[in-house]
Amino acid sequence: MSEYSAHPSAVIDQPCRIGKGTKIWHFTHIMKDCEIGERCNIGQNVVVSPQCRVGNNVKIQNNVSIYTGVILEDDVFCGPSMVFTNVINPRSHIERKAEYKETLVRRGASIGANATIVCGVTLGAYCFVGAGAVITRDVPDYGIVYGNPGRLRGWACYCGVGLEMGLGAGESEDGACAACGRNYHRDGHTVRDVTQT
Repeated sequence: MSEYSAHPSAVIDQPCRIGKGTKIWHFTHIMKDCEIGERCNIGQNVVVSPQCRVGNNVKIQNNVSIYTGVILEDDVFCGPSMVFTNVINPRSHIERKAEYKETLVRRGASIGANATIVCGVTLGAYCFVGAGAVITRDVPDYGIVYGNPGRLRGWACYCGVGLEMGLGAGESEDGACAACGRNYHRDGHTVRDVTQT
């Protein structure tokens, strides 16, 4: 008996590795040489292309394609119909498989519905990408980014609540989450969780 569950309409090519407790829903295609962690929820009509890596406890909502070159760390959320790319200058008549660019989505990042992530960027840990955003450059840890093109608009706590901290590139400040009490230090566009445990 399999340690993961897949709807009968899902197609899972071998070899691939799928962790314990992962659920794969209707009409999803997992292609060969993928690594998918434990306790993931992979929605309806999702494609995970060859050689992709998906961490533990990742939520991939309906109609998302994870293309070769995309790495999702643990606890990532991919909203419905959001889009990854893997080639900067695609042409139907020119094969560019040797030019795939890596896109790294760090632990705990959330990507809103219908957002587009242009390949070759890193989305920082626990960042928020707003619905419909077009991301063309790296997003810092805990950053809130939205718009087209996506711009840094604020900061989010580990728990997902917005932080009352500024954006000044040359500034430094401390802040705390009003919801969970975690403490943060910002130095320019670098935010660190400095909560004492």
